[in-house]
Amino acid sequence: MERSREKRTRKIQVRDDRLYTLDVLIISGPITQEFAKKNRVISRTIQARGHQSLQELHQAIFRAFDREEEHMYEFQIGGKGPHDPKARCYVLPMAMRDPFAEGKPAGDVTRTTIGSLGLKVGQAFGYWFDFGDDWWHQINVVAVEEGAPPGKYPRVTKRIGKSPPQYA
Repeated sequence: MERSREKRTRKIQVRDDRLYTLDVLIISGPITQEFAKKNRVISRTIQARGHQSLQELHQAIFRAFDREEEHMYEFQIGGKGPHDPKARCYVLPMAMRDPFAEGKPAGDVTRTTIGSLGLKVGQAFGYWFDFGDDWWHQINVVAVEEGAPPGKYPRVTKRIGKSPPQYA
């Protein structure tokens, strides 16, 4: 009996070491008027490598804004604003199986890398943290460079404004 031989292809993964510089701005959330007057702009500049996941970017944003308690979150890419049904949503793994979700998620934040999104300089995308308190962020792609210098990434390179308390 002759055995059929299958050609096995091995997927070669190339590490994406492009360096993404992202400005993350809080555009809405439960901020008091007094805090907003003292902090007209609240943003953080974060650098991340292309092979890093959206989950790693979330963790960097979480730390950059001095948050204390984890909540659900998602990234929205390619839309024209918050809740744009045409945006591609990248969600937590448990949300991938949500039977009540309005649309099918584009991907899982733990498996989707920053480099796989096709981001270009000047592009903006959304990050929604805490679906109850609704912290909305706009992320602007400031730069995409070939090869990141040695160091730990993602990292915060600039802070504007104080971090608002997570709960007003």
